[in-house]
Amino acid sequence: MAISHWPSAERPREKLLARGANALSDAELLAIFLRTGVAGSTAVDLARQLLLDHGSLRGVLGADAGDFCRRKGLGITKFVQLQAALEIARRHFSESLAHEDCLTRPAQTVDYLRARLRDYDYEVFACLMLDNRNRVIAFRELFRGTIDGASVYPREVVKQALADNAAAVILAHNHPSGVCEPSQADIRITECLRKALALVDIRVLDHVIIGDDVTCLSEQGLV
Repeated sequence: MAISHWPSAERPREKLLARGANALSDAELLAIFLRTGVAGSTAVDLARQLLLDHGSLRGVLGADAGDFCRRKGLGITKFVQLQAALEIARRHFSESLAHEDCLTRPAQTVDYLRARLRDYDYEVFACLMLDNRNRVIAFRELFRGTIDGASVYPREVVKQALADNAAAVILAHNHPSGVCEPSQADIRITECLRKALALVDIRVLDHVIIGDDVTCLSEQGLV
């Protein structure tokens, strides 16, 4: 049965308008994005199939063009639109943070870092550069590595922080394995960077590790 024949309260678009986007399932949100299904399948059916193919909404959003377009009814146009929607979301987070004190909105800061770093299949080390009111100046991806780790050079971190005229930084990196517990190497580089940046009066406020969950070293007394 076509979605247009469903009861109004069950149609994804009408449900969103009446109850808000949070009320929709992953499949319903994807169906609104897809707009149409294929012969014999509604947009919701197609969305459910996509979620099964890729294991989760995160899997769908992180799929490359070849994997995404493999299923009938999808093509490069839909893939491009999805990537554009993702980038809009990232930039929305970024613009919101630029006008906020990161220390008073920690959940928003973590959401932004998760959106930027979670889906890489290799390790990326980055910094949020902050002004003296803890507002974001810039997000910098500084080092990239393999799935086993990234080489982080304190001199380059200090150089970039000075170039951005940062008063403080939040360090961040992802663990592609999904495990977000800090390693001894993570703890050592945090302390090394804290000392190096302190020499030029730049504070390290936190080191956020992104995996399937998130760990903030400040909450563990490690910053």
